[in-house]
Amino acid sequence: MKTVAVVSYGAGNVASVVFALERLGARARITADPSEVASAERLILPGVGAAGYAMARLRDLDLIETLRRFPRPLLCVCLGQQLMFETSAEGEGDLLGLIPGRVERLAPGGDLPVPHMGWSRLQLGRDDPLLEGVRNSDWAYFVHGYVCPDGPATLARAEYGGVIPAMVRRDNRWGCQFHPERSAATGARILANFLDLPA
Repeated sequence: MKTVAVVSYGAGNVASVVFALERLGARARITADPSEVASAERLILPGVGAAGYAMARLRDLDLIETLRRFPRPLLCVCLGQQLMFETSAEGEGDLLGLIPGRVERLAPGGDLPVPHMGWSRLQLGRDDPLLEGVRNSDWAYFVHGYVCPDGPATLARAEYGGVIPAMVRRDNRWGCQFHPERSAATGARILANFLDLPA
């Protein structure tokens, strides 16, 4: 049975992530203990809410350096993807700095509301193990008011009054701006692919 640790730090929808993993036959362990996080086979960092609060919670739990040094597959979800970058327009202070760039407030223009909340189609970029079996124009479910920079790390994009980097990767670290645990068959495929990555 594949095992995965889900970081619980007071800024993530941990329960829905765990349920999605269990539906795929995985054993999920909820933890905020730095030693358990460091030794996990695979790790998911979920996130909802504000970047500054999330980083403060990770700092309080002594998890920042543990996450930065984690050597095995790491998947960061929603706010978690934003935390992968260096800084954010949402508050002061550094983020995890796993990918260069600054997260900015979403400004789609026109009559499009912020946050971006709902289903959008994925536009696939380069091939990646996490995208195995995912098709161009498959749907994913988004809830976010800030947007990551589009650059070499981008694996897939969405459109919402402009380009939304929907998935990113650098080395052993992946991000999903959308919620795979709420994205039906598309999200289940991505999570299953994550579980299949060699630990």
